[in-house]
Amino acid sequence: MKGPLFYSKILLFGEYGIIKDSKGLSIPYSFYNGALKKDKNPSDHAIISNNNLQSFVSYLENLDADLVVFDFETLKADINSGMYFDSSIPQGYGVGSSGALVAAIYDKYAQDKITVLENLTREKLLKLKTIFSEMESFFHGKSSGLDPLNSYLSIPILINSKDNIEATGIPSQQSNGKGAVFLLDSGIIGETAPMVGIFMENMKQEGFRKMLKDQFIKHTDACVDDFLKGDIKSLFKNTKQLSKVVLNHFKPMIPKQFHELWKKGLETNDYYLKLCGSGGGGYILGFTEDFDRAQKSLSDYKLEVVYNF
Repeated sequence: MKGPLFYSKILLFGEYGIIKDSKGLSIPYSFYNGALKKDKNPSDHAIISNNNLQSFVSYLENLDADLVVFDFETLKADINSGMYFDSSIPQGYGVGSSGALVAAIYDKYAQDKITVLENLTREKLLKLKTIFSEMESFFHGKSSGLDPLNSYLSIPILINSKDNIEATGIPSQQSNGKGAVFLLDSGIIGETAPMVGIFMENMKQEGFRKMLKDQFIKHTDACVDDFLKGDIKSLFKNTKQLSKVVLNHFKPMIPKQFHELWKKGLETNDYYLKLCGSGGGGYILGFTEDFDRAQKSLSDYKLEVVYNF
């Protein structure tokens, strides 16, 4: 048995800001994916995943039946016969490993599910986001539901505010373009919950709240608009400002050994770094107008191109 593939995701813009109603833009990233599977000779990974699914089902049984109902009989029977989630998506890297699992379970076992083939009205998208938020909270304590939504629909999602999301198109990639969005592997596994905890603690300070509104959200919203319009010149100007704000005000979310590298990008303009997801490790997202130059500048690190300008 092998179910359909669900992709990882990348939140290009909006990390932390979307908690406070900034814009956001999330795109599927097909390089990593996962699917529900059964094997005759399960590996250690399959056995661990199967055990995790058992705990997940116990959690799902307590969800509000008015929100979502699952075919628990089939789901439990499949888990008892060894089903697991086979995934190449790295965990703790900010690319949506739990989101893909949530999407796969909803797709296969939810009753009266909203499908990708329907006319996806704003109401339907918000309902899906709410269901996924409740399901994914099992993994993170608190989830926006965006990762599974992106994985489930496999289309870019534009977040205008908490209650206003829409499927969107993004400018097509220039395969021979010099500019790129890339992932830089920090080599450290990040944990979402402690990072969100630090952010919520900072939000108690008036100065931090003001910075978030006047600087972080302002530049995030501008980056989303620039990206969707294909205004590359303005995009890089705003990404540089955003990178600067993150270095100055989100230091705990940037692993210490990357502080200098972050600063170097701002000083040389070879690349600009930003958080990928909650930070604390995992991937760091990079933007550059000249990928060859960025590669030379970051020659000690493994870079993966996500999008070409």
